[in-house]
Amino acid sequence: MNYWQLNVIFLAAVAVTGCFALAKSRRAMPWLPIVGALGILLLVTAVFDNVMIGVGLVGYHAAKISGVFIGIAPLEDFAYAVAAAVLLPSVWLLLPGRSREES
Repeated sequence: MNYWQLNVIFLAAVAVTGCFALAKSRRAMPWLPIVGALGILLLVTAVFDNVMIGVGLVGYHAAKISGVFIGIAPLEDFAYAVAAAVLLPSVWLLLPGRSREES
């Protein structure tokens, strides 16, 4: 199994959760904060993955990566940032809302 195949499993679960949240929630999906958070997560991932790979903390089997890189980080590494930016707001929407009296 290569890294993209592993990513597909996780991203599919995230996509199902996101679609379920959109269908079940009465609240609107907060797109602007999600896109902003995704941008920040991708930037931080690019910086710190390159640092971790550069110092030898993390390595990848050459036959299991796509060969597409951002710096020295394989593109596959960025799927987890995308998953986090979609999954966390989706779970938040699925949680029951609190009224102001409960706060």
